Amino acid sequence: MERVDYIVLGAGPAGLAAAHTLKALGETSILVLEKESEAGGLCRSQEVDGKPLDVGGGHFLDLKRTEVLDLLFRYMPRSEWNEFTRISTIKIRGREIDCPLEANLWQLPVTDQLDFLESIAQAGCVRGLPMPETFEEWIVWKLGSRIAEEYMLPYNRKIWSIDLATLGAYWLYKLPDVSFRETLQSCLEQSARGSVPAHGTFLYPKKFGFGEVWKRIGEALGDQLVTGEPVTSIDLEGRIVNGCYQAKRIITSIPWKEWPQLTPLPPAIHRAISQLQHNSVDITYHAETLPSKAHWIYVPDEAVDYHRILCRANFCERARGYWTETNSKRKTTQEATNFHNEYAYPLNTLSKPECIQEIIRWAKSHNIFPIGRWGTWEHMNSDVAVSQGIELGQRLIQNLN
Repeated sequence: MERVDYIVLGAGPAGLAAAHTLKALGETSILVLEKESEAGGLCRSQEVDGKPLDVGGGHFLDLKRTEVLDLLFRYMPRSEWNEFTRISTIKIRGREIDCPLEANLWQLPVTDQLDFLESIAQAGCVRGLPMPETFEEWIVWKLGSRIAEEYMLPYNRKIWSIDLATLGAYWLYKLPDVSFRETLQSCLEQSARGSVPAHGTFLYPKKFGFGEVWKRIGEALGDQLVTGEPVTSIDLEGRIVNGCYQAKRIITSIPWKEWPQLTPLPPAIHRAISQLQHNSVDITYHAETLPSKAHWIYVPDEAVDYHRILCRANFCERARGYWTETNSKRKTTQEATNFHNEYAYPLNTLSKPECIQEIIRWAKSHNIFPIGRWGTWEHMNSDVAVSQGIELGQRLIQNLN
């Protein structure tokens, strides 16, 4: 039996950040278990057609969180990253226009602009109506029925592949309301107006895929990282993992849907976990280079199985080709270069907040601390996951002191 103070389950961004934060604060008794052959989780990369491809989908480093940059730059210095101003586009009405749609309607013919301006003028948020509770209703409330029917509803049906009325709107409260005045002004002035979307400016490695930084961070743990070690059992009473690793505290970033197979659970926790939902995504590489300026393209057309295109040649130096992201339920073909991600996005179902709160309370009562996309069942970017891991590491050490 190997005994340590901390076992971290999963070497994705959150788990790695927690482990390195504990080490930086003087904790040495740490062990990180990772089922894959290298660290990184959904942010891993693999060489395809002579250049890296991110096997978990499009991941980029946002510049807003200084504590995240400080950690990552220790292992991949700033000089090894290229900086980009985000270019994302939408394919709609036979054209490719910049995202977000409401800020770039001026790129469409005037008759199309009028259609969508009318939609925004009728939107519930513009008219001062209260925000609805379901995601499906929120989309119409946010942008009006025309934009909802032609863009947001079909796009979200593709990415989530679930009845949108079963998803909540509680996770969208931070998004700014659409302004009819700003939208009209952008059409008149023929320039984008309004707030900048997430990753307005981002970093991507010059010579590697996004997975390189996580691989280096994992390697820096030395023998404190055990790869090729899937979690097969957890003894809650003794906090014993796989029958041979025992910890005072467990930090978990592995999906809760796996836990019923790992350990006996109280009926209430078993029921809560059974209500959590997620989707799976396939990443497929295509060798041709698209004639687009975009880093990524949103595709709402439901006749096409994929929902997003990542134009690798536009952010990966001297690369060609692109990859598509497709909800696995919609995948219709089997190309030669394809990566399946069983756990891609947690779904924000109406019952999720109560379920995950109950699970986390139970976990903490057993000295198990959930973090990251799958520990908190929250769709978060890698920088948010790292920030969460840093915060947890700091809090655990502070509580001990």
